[in-house]
Amino acid sequence: QVQLVESGGGSVQAGGSLTLSCTTSEFTPLSACVGWFRQAPGKEREGVAGIGSDGNTTYGDSVKGRFTISKDNAKNTLYLRMTSLKPEDTAQYYCAAGGLSCLAYIRALGVPPSARLVDYWGKGALVTVSS
Repeated sequence: QVQLVESGGGSVQAGGSLTLSCTTSEFTPLSACVGWFRQAPGKEREGVAGIGSDGNTTYGDSVKGRFTISKDNAKNTLYLRMTSLKPEDTAQYYCAAGGLSCLAYIRALGVPPSARLVDYWGKGALVTVSS
């Protein structure tokens, strides 16, 4: 069972930056595809960014150019660097891991992972951006 634990959430003013981290019990073949999702109150969970085992990254349109996803396999840690934050970025952010279907999805479409292809979820970290 892969366990995912997010950290780094908090409150920041618009225009500020935050970096989220997600530590895992291990990056296994089941984690061929890892990424970040977010869910704002009253809204559906949406994919923010993904990274495949080959290192290729994908981003949602609303965060392109502002967010950067990366991972350190030696530390079993996934990161999301968020800059130029906006009030509409306020949400609970979730780390997620999926297998080969997830990897094929992000490779084929060049978009963040689909929630239906995620096998493991973290419990989330709250990011609040004030205007």
